[in-house]
Amino acid sequence: MRTNRLGRSTVEVTELGFGGGPLGGLFEPLDDDTAAGALAAAWEHGIRYFDTAPHYGIGHSERRFGDFLRRMPRGEFTLSTKVGRILVPQDPAGRTDESFQVPATHRRVWDFSRDGVLRSVEDSLTRMGVDRVDVLFLHDTDVEDRFEAALREGWPALAELRSQGVVGAVGAGMRNTDLLTRFVRETDADVVMLAGRYTLLDQSALDGLLPACVERGVSVLAAAVFNSGLLAVDRPTEEARFDYAPVPPEVLRRAHRVADVCEAHGVPLPRAAMLFPLHHPAVAGVVLGMRSAEEVRRDVAAFEADVPAGLWDDLRGEGLLDERAPAPR
Repeated sequence: MRTNRLGRSTVEVTELGFGGGPLGGLFEPLDDDTAAGALAAAWEHGIRYFDTAPHYGIGHSERRFGDFLRRMPRGEFTLSTKVGRILVPQDPAGRTDESFQVPATHRRVWDFSRDGVLRSVEDSLTRMGVDRVDVLFLHDTDVEDRFEAALREGWPALAELRSQGVVGAVGAGMRNTDLLTRFVRETDADVVMLAGRYTLLDQSALDGLLPACVERGVSVLAAAVFNSGLLAVDRPTEEARFDYAPVPPEVLRRAHRVADVCEAHGVPLPRAAMLFPLHHPAVAGVVLGMRSAEEVRRDVAAFEADVPAGLWDDLRGEGLLDERAPAPR
C-alpha cells in the first residue's frame, strides 16, 4: 500500500488508515475479540496507519489499539491519538456512555492547557502500553471558545512536544473548515484531520481549507468519508445517518443520485467515496473506521480497485461534484 509523508515532517502514513471510533463502541457495542480481529486483518492487508483518541469509547479504543500494536515491530507502523479531553474515573452506576456503547466508567473534561495536553498524552501512552505516538491532534475544537483555548494553550504544547522529538508530527482534527483554515494559517502544523467535509456529499473544504493546506504545505487526512455511514452502502436507506444524525431527505436524494451515476459505471458507491478525496494534492490519506475483519477486507478490496475516470466526469456533469475538485491523479 502506498505511503505519503505528512507535511514537512518525516512521518509517513499509508493512504488507507484505520480509524478507531468503531473500536470504542461507536453506535454499537463491540467485544475485544472482534476488535482484535479487525486490527489483525488491517495489518494483514497492509494498513500501517492507526488513529485513535481518548474520546473513542472513553479509552476503550486506545486500549484495544495498544493490545494489538504492542506485538508489532514499532518501526513498521504510524500511530496517532488526540488531546483536549481528560478522562476522569467515575462510578458507572449501571449507565452507558452518552456517545459510545460502553459502561460509563469515566467522564470527559475539556482541557487544552499545557498541563492538560501533557496529562492527556501520558494517560494515552499508559492506556495503550506504548512508549510513544507519532502524531498528535488537537481534537474537536469546532466551537469558537474551545478553538481559542486550543490555539492559545494547546497548540504551543504540541509544538513543544514536536521540537523535543516526543512526536514527529502535530496538527488538529475537526469538522469546522473555517476554524481549521484559520488553524492552518496561524500555525506551522504538519497535518490536519478533516472529518466529513471533503466527501462525495460535501466538498465545502474547497472553499478555503484545501487551498490553504496546499499553500502552506500542510497534509490532510480525510476522515468520515462515508459521512457517518450514509455512503458506506451501495443504496442508502432512510435509516442511515449523516454526520452522526438522521439523514435529511434532501441529502438522501442527493446520495441516491450519486449512487445512480456509480451504478451506471459499475462502481459501488463506497468505493467511489473512499477514492474521491485522494484526488486532491493536499490529501495524504483516507482514514476509515472499521469494526470487524470482514469490514476491513471489504473496504481494502474496494480501496484497491480501479474506478473509471468517466465516473468523475459524469458526477461533475450532473452537478454532484464541485468543478474545483481535482481530477484523478
